Amino acid sequence: MLGDSTAIATIAVKDIARARKFYEEILGLKKLDSPQAEVVNYKVGKSKILVYKSTFAGTNKATVATWELADVEATARKLKDKGVNFEHYTMPGMTLKGDVHVAGGFKAAWFKDPDGNILALVGG
Repeated sequence: MLGDSTAIATIAVKDIARARKFYEEILGLKKLDSPQAEVVNYKVGKSKILVYKSTFAGTNKATVATWELADVEATARKLKDKGVNFEHYTMPGMTLKGDVHVAGGFKAAWFKDPDGNILALVGG
């Protein structure tokens, strides 16, 4: 039923202006037109991310959006150069190399937006 539909990552934020600066200037996302003042839509590859104002922003303790990348390490370095701080987790079977968690050929890095929403980079 939903398998052929497009899913949109939906991220709650407290301050739209602050979120726009992060998602556009730091992450480099392209803003799409939105008819609502408290909602910003972004084009992300073949997907979209919807960022909206909510008093519940940052209360989720799990990853809200993940990007699949060819080079997690290079992207993590570029984001770190822009001031992004990465999360470091202790996870069975994974080792931490700089800011990137590695398990065999799998690599992942996690960071937070200004409201504490957890975002991830993954790849081989």
